[in-house]
Amino acid sequence: QVHLLESGGGLVQPGGSLRLSCAASGRTQSVKTMGWFRQAPGKQLEFVAYINWIVGSTYYSDSVQGRFTASRDKAKNTAYLEMANLKPEDTAVYYCAGSEVNGAVIQIRSYGYWGRGTQVAVSL
Repeated sequence: QVHLLESGGGLVQPGGSLRLSCAASGRTQSVKTMGWFRQAPGKQLEFVAYINWIVGSTYYSDSVQGRFTASRDKAKNTAYLEMANLKPEDTAVYYCAGSEVNGAVIQIRSYGYWGRGTQVAVSL
């Protein structure tokens, strides 16, 4: 089993920045890809970004490309999501998720391990 714990959410003004962290514990060696997803009020869960745990390659949704950066610290078993130039439409609960698939993983169903989420609110 893999346990994921997000932190770093909060309230920020438009144009501001936040860094989310996702600490993994347990059978972390089974996780090949770490994804980030978000769910805004009244909307479905959507893919934000992923990072390949082994080689560090990343992929982003069009809505965050150029503003968000995914990274990981293998020694700390922690993934990060740096969010810059935040917009009100970025307001959501953000989840990190782990997948045992080593590849381009954007489907929710490919992720078997999920954190409980952290709230990000972008508002004046």
